[in-house]
Amino acid sequence: MKWHYKSEVDQTYYYESDVLVLGGGIAGCMAAIAAAEKGCKVTIVEKAGIKRSGAGGSGCDHWENAATNPGSTVTPEELTHAMLDDNDGYNNAISHYIEAREGWDRLSEIEKIGGKIRDDVDQFKGAAFRDEATKLLYAYDYESKITLRIWGTTFKPAMVKRLKELGVTIVEHTMITALRSQHSEQGNKTLCTGAIGIQTRTGAFQVFSAKSVIMAMSRPARIWLFSAAYPGICEFRPMSCIGDGHAMGWRIGAEFNMMEKSVRAQFSSSGRSFPPYSTGNNHNTWYPASIIDASGQEVPYQDRDGNILKTFDERVRPSADQAYFLKGGNIEQAKYKYDGPETMPYEILSKKGYKLPFYADLTEMPQLERDVIWGMMVGEEGKTKIPVLENHRRAGFDPKKHVLQCYGVGWQSAAFLPQERQLFGLPGGFMNDWHLETNIEGLYAAGDALFASNCYGHAAATGSYAGRHAADGAKNRKLYPPERDVDKISEERERLYAPLYRAYDQGMSWKELNHGISKTMQLYCGEIKEESLLKAGLAVLKDYESTCLPMAVASNPHELMRLLEVYNILTVSQMVIEASLARKKSCEKLEFFRSDSDETVREAFVVIRKEGNQVLHRNVPLNYAGDDLKKQYAHYNETIKGVETN
Repeated sequence: MKWHYKSEVDQTYYYESDVLVLGGGIAGCMAAIAAAEKGCKVTIVEKAGIKRSGAGGSGCDHWENAATNPGSTVTPEELTHAMLDDNDGYNNAISHYIEAREGWDRLSEIEKIGGKIRDDVDQFKGAAFRDEATKLLYAYDYESKITLRIWGTTFKPAMVKRLKELGVTIVEHTMITALRSQHSEQGNKTLCTGAIGIQTRTGAFQVFSAKSVIMAMSRPARIWLFSAAYPGICEFRPMSCIGDGHAMGWRIGAEFNMMEKSVRAQFSSSGRSFPPYSTGNNHNTWYPASIIDASGQEVPYQDRDGNILKTFDERVRPSADQAYFLKGGNIEQAKYKYDGPETMPYEILSKKGYKLPFYADLTEMPQLERDVIWGMMVGEEGKTKIPVLENHRRAGFDPKKHVLQCYGVGWQSAAFLPQERQLFGLPGGFMNDWHLETNIEGLYAAGDALFASNCYGHAAATGSYAGRHAADGAKNRKLYPPERDVDKISEERERLYAPLYRAYDQGMSWKELNHGISKTMQLYCGEIKEESLLKAGLAVLKDYESTCLPMAVASNPHELMRLLEVYNILTVSQMVIEASLARKKSCEKLEFFRSDSDETVREAFVVIRKEGNQVLHRNVPLNYAGDDLKKQYAHYNETIKGVETN
């Protein structure tokens, strides 16, 4: 196969900066902007093209948990404690308080740099979800107004434009493969000093040095789900988002939390479902669409007590004795206190004679509600503007006349097997403190890299927050040039390029290896865990490490990138099993079930890390962030405008 780029596998490029941001998605861009605005020299590295890269690069239709926006009736403290309570404490109190406290500030910042957040052309004037004074649009709960509808396709280009205005060095089409580290000169800690990567078109070797490093890469993917025929649509997020950062952090001893949590698959086009939002349903982007059965009979909505809601307006209001409800990106059913209106469960509908298939029916809905779902929400959500909205339009779909078939129930676009799982819905990630710093000095985390991450607003708010704190931290640290760890850099170079020089027709492709890992995880780390089964799975994965990796081949830098991703998928799979072994007790909120559950174990976070060849774990109290989040936030953010410090 002819490669259209000049080979630079024998070339090395060096970069130095105060703050190095790894990952150019929403969290990464906001982190780089914040650090640069504090006067730091900043470099941001992105595996793809930064203008549309990342999980939210192509768009977003709603911004959750913006508790300080002008219409909100819920305080950041109330909202964060609700999110914690709804998950029995298994959530990231620090990052979600930052999201609730700063989300509106970040949304306002994005508006100033060119993103669209208001209905300034009065397209939806008079709608129940529109505030006429501010021209903001709200979603889900029209009374609490904590979630805003936005034109997310405009956001990423605005961020990139701002990066360039600030003079941030943007390094695109570069896969970071390892974090550089040293023993800290102050205390017995590991210090992150930069990163190593390769250019995915030319193969050039790249070495980065920095005083602070921000990990802003995606959560892992393709652990249980993979299709060699359709690899680009195996998961909800883009193909390049597979958890490289988790694997790199693990190798230098970073701590991870909640890695044992996985959920039955929700989105995957690997032969079992349709692309997200391309079929009818009544959740997330489509909420609160009407649903009809095969005979045209409307499926009733009901409140949390089972009372039938007779009007459309009741679908977007809390119950009479309820302050607000939680709905949006979380896939878990909310507790009674926070549960919002929902269509009657299928089990009841089938007994009442409702016939499959069901359809989303926008034809009889209020016109502006129909227009905002089909014309805006479906159009602005990630990966939907062209593949879903435009393609349906070209095919003749008219939401005023036509209905769209549902497949599966709820969020799903199909029905998955118990062993087909995803790291979705507040999954595991880097453990963080109030600076969003990890246990590795100088290594910060933001967005999907954090444990219990969720949605666009969380990524933007934590990214900006990490950028500020990383900039402050950089003032107290020095640069470590490549000469300080030349042997480790040489080892990484040898590891990276080895697959290019093996006999291609006799080797193992990245697809073969990814398929084997996914099948192994389905067999040994499915819905029900048991110690001997987990240990057997871990042994298989370690065997892949020793027997398959030396056989792996690549024919060009792009294919090498795909292979190195699968190396990281293998590492993350081992992390998941190690965390599953460390948690001895079943936990419903983590969707973690062991047949050999030890019911005497107390509830706590189980935090894991690698030290040499050992995997260590420790229990951390669920309230480790402190009970008074407002006071804690103020303590760590005294220089932030408007923060109360007493």
